[in-house]
Amino acid sequence: MLTFVGLGLYDERSVTLAGRDAIAAADRVFAEFYTSRLVGTDIESLEAFHDTDIEVRDRAGVEQDPDPVLDAAETADVVFLTAGDTMVSTTHTDLRLRAHERGIETRVIHGTTAQTAAGSLTGLQNYRFGKATTLPFEGAHGADGVPDSVVSTIEANLARDLHTLVYLDIKVDDPHWDDSDETYMTADHAAGLLADPFPEQLGVVVARAGSSDPTVVADTLTTLSERDFGGPLHLLVLPADLHPMEADALTELAGLPADR
Repeated sequence: MLTFVGLGLYDERSVTLAGRDAIAAADRVFAEFYTSRLVGTDIESLEAFHDTDIEVRDRAGVEQDPDPVLDAAETADVVFLTAGDTMVSTTHTDLRLRAHERGIETRVIHGTTAQTAAGSLTGLQNYRFGKATTLPFEGAHGADGVPDSVVSTIEANLARDLHTLVYLDIKVDDPHWDDSDETYMTADHAAGLLADPFPEQLGVVVARAGSSDPTVVADTLTTLSERDFGGPLHLLVLPADLHPMEADALTELAGLPADR
């Protein structure tokens, strides 16, 4: 059996009870933290909380050399951990399909996602979110500025009167957890990049979703680019035209100025 467990958004306590039970019952536990990370904890704290050893795999160890995980799951109960919800990334679906090809039974235990948290914390209506996009660090995509694909996604969503959730880049060259400022793109940095193609656009910052002190701030991208939103992880939402209830929610929950 290979069980995929989403750990939720922030720290070792974000996991569901079902996920915690699966970890406790597992013979071996693997994890990857290159698609996303739990910034409110570390590997040692996770291991102590769950009273188990966690074998962390880097990108190559999951996508190019998954055999250690699959070999173990052929004869034992194995859990594979990720931040957020376990099947948001296609790399996890690929691993699950590889397991099925080898006759390994799989199951999925979900965790809370950044997408659902963005709607919950901002008051923006979930069904009005269009296609999400990821904003990479400058130069990471081989060019300066905002990639055309990001601009096209936002423009297409706005044309359909849909909100855009913008995931912010995480550097994953180092397989070990690194909480330096250079590892995580911040919302103010992202707002500054996006203010160039979208100078009058409203933005909503969501910082540290899942923690006890999340920050939610709404204003123009230009204004958001001048603020400090504290530690990671950050998200940025670019809303379409607001429903009156959404406008009220952003005013009350995110400090949206009256003249916006």
